[in-house]
Amino acid sequence: MTENKAWAKARFAIIADDGSEKIITVAGRNRWALESLIAAGARGCTPICTPGPRWSGYTHWLRGMGLAIETIHEPHGGPFKGNHARCVLRSRVRPVGLVPA
Repeated sequence: MTENKAWAKARFAIIADDGSEKIITVAGRNRWALESLIAAGARGCTPICTPGPRWSGYTHWLRGMGLAIETIHEPHGGPFKGNHARCVLRSRVRPVGLVPA
């Protein structure tokens, strides 16, 4: 079986208010979620606009790595009206690079 390198391990720096940095390593769907949050900026991501099977799981894992992610609950209408979550990355993050294989 060949390994999919599309979401291989990558390092990111979480930048604290004092300018210090914490390096984390992220791979797979967690990396996809982090890169989606970075790209979304202040508008954030929802499972509706950025479909992913386990956004709550990704954000839980990323929070455990030290990232600040705000969850905003928003109502939505339609035949299955209710609420959905919008996740907004509040930490300053910069990509550092891929982890060598």
